Parts: sequence; C-alpha cells; structure tokens
Amino acid sequence: MHVHILGICGTFMGGIAALAREAGHEVSGCDANVYPPMSTQLEALGIRLTQGWDPAQLDPAPDMVIVGNAMSRGNPVVEAVLDRGLPYVSGPQWLAEHVLQGQWVLAVTGTHGKTTTTSMLAWILDYAQLSPGFLIGGVPGNFPFSARLGSGSFFVVEADEYDTAFFDKRAKFVHYRPRTVVLNNLEFDHADIYSDISAIRRMFHQMVRTVPSSGQLIVHTPDPELDATLALGAWTPTVRFGRDPQAQWQVQAVTEDWSTFAVYQGTRCLGTTHWDLIGAHNAENALAAVLAARHAGVPVEVALQALTTFRNARRRLECLGAVDNITVYDDFAHHPTAIASTIAALRGRIGRARLLAVLEPRSATMKLGIHKETLAGSLADADAVFVHAPSDLGWDVANAMSPLGERAQVIDSIDALVRAITAQARPGDHVLIMSNGGFGGIHGRLMQRLGEHR
Repeated sequence: MHVHILGICGTFMGGIAALAREAGHEVSGCDANVYPPMSTQLEALGIRLTQGWDPAQLDPAPDMVIVGNAMSRGNPVVEAVLDRGLPYVSGPQWLAEHVLQGQWVLAVTGTHGKTTTTSMLAWILDYAQLSPGFLIGGVPGNFPFSARLGSGSFFVVEADEYDTAFFDKRAKFVHYRPRTVVLNNLEFDHADIYSDISAIRRMFHQMVRTVPSSGQLIVHTPDPELDATLALGAWTPTVRFGRDPQAQWQVQAVTEDWSTFAVYQGTRCLGTTHWDLIGAHNAENALAAVLAARHAGVPVEVALQALTTFRNARRRLECLGAVDNITVYDDFAHHPTAIASTIAALRGRIGRARLLAVLEPRSATMKLGIHKETLAGSLADADAVFVHAPSDLGWDVANAMSPLGERAQVIDSIDALVRAITAQARPGDHVLIMSNGGFGGIHGRLMQRLGEHR
C-alpha cells in the first residue's frame, strides 16, 4: 500500500511515517519546511519527501492519505484530496487501527515532560528485554528512530492533548485506548484550540474514561488540575507520585543537581540511580516511567539500572558544545513552567556561573500572549535574558519583561540577537536557548559568531 503523509516532518507524523515504512508500506510525504532532524531520519528510512503543497504530488494517487493536524482547509493539497475523493485518515486514527490493536498501550500525557518520560519508559522496557514498540515526539537518544513497531506486546506512545485533524477536533490521545497512563501535569496550553483550562480538563477526562479497570493511572501530586480531572470520575486504580511527602511513591535528591536520586515507596527506599540528566523535574519524570514500567512487570531495581544508561531526546537541555569556554545548550521549553524547570535544573548543575537565557515565544499560546504575566518570573533565575520578539508578535514583550529590569533585552531580529548575546557572553558563561521551533538557526549562528568574536 502507498501511504502519503501530509505534514510529515512534524515529530508525531514523522513517527507515523516510520511505523508505516516498517510495516512494509511505501511511504511518501510533504511538508512546508523539510528540515533536520526529522527530514534526515525520514530520508534514512527511504521515505520520499516533497517540499510544499503542490497537488501534483498526489499523481499517481496514493492508496491512503494520512493528514497531520497542522493541515487545514484551503491548503491546495488538502483541497485536492477532498475534491478527488481520495481515502484519508488522521495520524492518531491510523495508529490506533493499524498498530495499537491488541497491544498493551502505555500512554504518557501531560502539559510538560511527555517526550522525556516516553523516551525513558521505552528505554526501560527495552532494557528489560520486552522489545516494546513506541512512538516518541522527538528524536530519542537511545534509539536510532523516533518510532518502531517492536516485537513484544507493549507499545509506548507520547499521548498529546493537541487536536487530531481538521476533521476531528478531539485530542490525539482519545484514540489510543491505553491500559497504563501517566498523568504528569495539567496546565493551560494550546490556546489556539482550547478556550480555557476546563476545556483541556474535559478532554483529559475523555481519555481517562477509556482506561480499563484492570489498568493503572499514574498521577503526579500535587496537581490541582489533575485532581479536578479525576474528580469528574475515575474507574481505574490510581498511583500517586512526586516529591510530595504525601505521595505513595517519591523521589528525593541525593546530589544537589539531581544527577543522583533515590526512589521511595512510602518511607522505604527501593534504590538510587545516577544518570546523565539533571533537575528535579526529570527525576519526577523518571519516577513516572519507573512506575509505568512496574505496571508492565518490570521490577523497580531493573528500571533504575536502565536509567543509568538513559540518553535524553534531542533538544532537552542538550549541550551543543563550547566556544572559548562559553557553553551553549538547546532546550524545547516553551511554557513558563517548563522554562523555570529547565533554568532551575541548569542552575543546579552550574552553581553561581553566569546563565544567559535566550527565548523565542513561538508556540501558539505564547504568540497569543497568554502567559505574558508569568513569563518574566519563569526567567528570573537567569543572569541575563534575551527574548526574540518580531514586530508582528502582537503583544508587548518589553512590558512583560520589565520586572527583570536591565537584565532583559527584547530584540526583533535573529542577527541582532546573536550580536547582543555575543557582546555579553564571556568565558565561563552558559547560554541556554529555548524554543519549540528552529529559532532561525540561531544555535549554529551564535556558536560561529562566538568563535569569530574571540
């Protein structure tokens, strides 16, 4: 069967492409911007990519068109699919019907930490020789591709609350029918499709309704929104985890940066682990993955052993290198809570060294200015802050950054941003770049200019 995927370079749709290819289908696809790392991964799988939306790519007609949720009515190739009466389906529906049937699905949900936790869980199951299938919304460190079918009975999926397709406005995760669910956190996000937090809560509860009574809900605590979600009704055993002393399962720091931490069940310590990651938020993500794997039969001590060899997904506090002893990191953070957690994690590692935070408010929610009141606070632990704010952003970033005083600069072009960072950076500094997009290639441009400037 020839499957053609619209919007193939998104992390989720790229994973769908990898699964379809592994299943033996001929796979092609298109996107507005075909760029690494997903384009590189897809080309390595022998998947033909087309730049843009020319309807000619549908000749000869594919047997099935899988439509990404970034596609909308009015797009030329979408209109051609509809006009020609070609069979089409959403990515989540295709996944549910062609991959997840008969599998023990382990779903990782939450506003933050999905990619990291999903990667951890897939690695733990693989380390335990369970050969899981998985679909991860990023490029994992322990696997060559972001998705695979696996040969066991378990499938790990990063379960996103974003909408499914232009013709199906339910959250993606409603399609998956999981047996094990991680509920990591719940905050307001995706303001382009959800009117308020209650709308997201209702969608999370719609997914909770599909989890069988023989399954398990692994729920972070404290989290008022998750509590409110479960108060709408839950029919599945629940396990609570976190740093809170009231949680059934807890993580506690052994080292200040959380590179070594301990796992407790109540007051009983079940073991410690030392790994490459840092930050309390990552230790909590790890505990969620350990508990999900435990529900699938993996002993806690085996899961903790697996974490010692865990390599995080790309763009999760990823060290890109150092120029003249100025270290540059790339992180996907795009929500105030995630920004604050990432900065806290890096601060725990570098101590009092200078931290320069560079932010692109790129997500739909950020572009709408939804989080402008809390954004400055999330950046407060940085020594200097640089925010990219193009003229068409639509809200006053400079005013939002005013609580930071002279520490913050708001700049409207990437070139000017690179110049400003280079002018301030000095040996021993750490530059943290945060965006959920390509950020105009700032990472390479900054490192090149740092090298030239010295």
